[in-house]
Amino acid sequence: MSESFKARDIGLRAQKKILGRMAANKNTRKIFIDDNTASLLDNLFKMIRLYTDNKKEAEKLVKHIIKTVIKIGVLYRNDELNAADMACAERFKNKFHAAAMAVLSFHEVDFTYDRQYLLSALQEAHANLRQLVQNHLKEKSLQRIDSVFLFFTNPNFLDAVFQRNSEYKEILDKMVEDINYAMDEKHL
Repeated sequence: MSESFKARDIGLRAQKKILGRMAANKNTRKIFIDDNTASLLDNLFKMIRLYTDNKKEAEKLVKHIIKTVIKIGVLYRNDELNAADMACAERFKNKFHAAAMAVLSFHEVDFTYDRQYLLSALQEAHANLRQLVQNHLKEKSLQRIDSVFLFFTNPNFLDAVFQRNSEYKEILDKMVEDINYAMDEKHL
């Protein structure tokens, strides 16, 4: 008889799958996502939709973000992340935080937008996130992560958002409020 069967592993896979499916339901997401994060994601959706003129694409990208966050939360809560994973998570957090700080700075101080800096921070965050989850999530989840970062590292998108008199200014104003609140509350 094989000793490879482990109920805990099956339970963890089931949790990830169930939570991934639940993340697609707006009412269920409220259980896992606080109001500030929901506001940030709603504004992110508006920005993506305005840029792409494609509601389905915007919904898909935001759902990818939500599913990824929930799955990483499940891994963390179930102590599935080892010391190397936690170090990688810390590197991701630092790079993502740097990218968020750059967004705040670029928005609040005229003529400070630095595309290369933001691209670099996002690309490093992407590499760290991929490294963190590559041994825990399936290829489909990795592809979701890639699609999100591919969109947000598009230089044309970044330039459009941060240009003077951008049509995204009103949405970005709200996102900056959400980011500042998340940082004050130590959520970001």
